[in-house]
Amino acid sequence: MKTVHVLVNGRVQGVYFRAFTQKQAVKLSVFGFVRNKDDGAVEIVACGNPDKLEKFINWCHKGPLLAKVKDVIVSEYTRNETFTQFEIR
Repeated sequence: MKTVHVLVNGRVQGVYFRAFTQKQAVKLSVFGFVRNKDDGAVEIVACGNPDKLEKFINWCHKGPLLAKVKDVIVSEYTRNETFTQFEIR
């Protein structure tokens, strides 16, 4: 299992980005969370099989239909947390 931190910038709030992110994560058996940030970005922590994480991250570059993703920043997540589901925070 691998865990990554993802920041998605652009028009990503108010377009159901979090709900669609959760659906995509569940579909791919990815665990973690998604939440809005005060600066307008969406923050995601995702944990799963590296192949499934790659598909999940690729989806984040597009997002739902109404989103306009400008930038996706992926980094290693170093906190020692265990995730058993994917939640919207």
